[in-house]
Amino acid sequence: MAEPDGVLSDRELEAMIAEGAIRAENEIDMGQIQPASLDLRLADDVYRIRASFLPGKAGSVGRLLHESDLQMHRMDISRGAVLETGCVYLALLSESLALPAGISGRANPKSSTGRLDVFTRLITDHGEAFDHVPEGYHGPLYLEISPRTFSILARQGDRLNQIRLRRGPFKPVKDLTFSVDLSGPAHQPVGWRARRHAGVVDLQKVGKHAVTDYWEPVFTHRGRVVLQPDEFYILASKEQVKVPASQAAEMAPIAPELGEFRAHYAGFFDPGFGGNEGGSRAVLEVRTRDVPFIIEDGQSVGKLVFEPMAGKPKQLYGKSGSHYQGQGLKLSKHFAQ
Repeated sequence: MAEPDGVLSDRELEAMIAEGAIRAENEIDMGQIQPASLDLRLADDVYRIRASFLPGKAGSVGRLLHESDLQMHRMDISRGAVLETGCVYLALLSESLALPAGISGRANPKSSTGRLDVFTRLITDHGEAFDHVPEGYHGPLYLEISPRTFSILARQGDRLNQIRLRRGPFKPVKDLTFSVDLSGPAHQPVGWRARRHAGVVDLQKVGKHAVTDYWEPVFTHRGRVVLQPDEFYILASKEQVKVPASQAAEMAPIAPELGEFRAHYAGFFDPGFGGNEGGSRAVLEVRTRDVPFIIEDGQSVGKLVFEPMAGKPKQLYGKSGSHYQGQGLKLSKHFAQ
């Protein structure tokens, strides 16, 4: 009997690790395994590169890195190193893949990464698209990292990205359009805007950074907020999001006709998200483009696309603790809240 198509659960990810389809230079920590995804860790090598790139069908990332003028310098982050705002880095990841036929993957920044305005994209050898792992891929994994607002102190083992593996083709079952919440009392923030030229964020210091050193509150005026060009905002959805145990969801890019801004960086929602009493809202990582843009309470800003799980997860999202289950308007876990 054929195995069912869909997103692989934690049970199947554990089996793939045991079988060697998912490998790592250091033993994989079971805490990396989420209900429908696997956290990926930085290895000790990070390279400052001149520009983003894709290797293409004939290209090996390692060969391009060492045989071209792409590399500016190598950094050893085993004891920590600062990745600076406005620079582009390429990191080798500890995990590599030897996927069986019929299994492909897709990557996304982790929630905390997106909320820090750190832009990341997964790259594979011979890759022609970011964040895409082709069916049956055998090889290393690399991560492009570009801090946009805050410089970050990163170390070997830090987890900035995650991968979701799928058996068979992508088969969406439904989608949910969501809107932005700019309601509430005039004295209560409806969002946060990142401060430019703030200090470094240490990725391993959870709850240790003072909010006001890095963020300023955003208040609504008659249900509206003017988003300034090339500024980074944290807002929240008006709708409560619930992901059933039999499905996984991903935040899809906003349609260009809905507004001159990008509404998310990190987009995986695991089975069980929002299953707490009262539900959970989606947090929106918003960056505007070239002109100021007025956004209004209840305005549509994006959608969630749901797809089936290939099997029931052993543990649902939030059951073993999560910084974001039951969230409303919430900054990343690094800030004291």
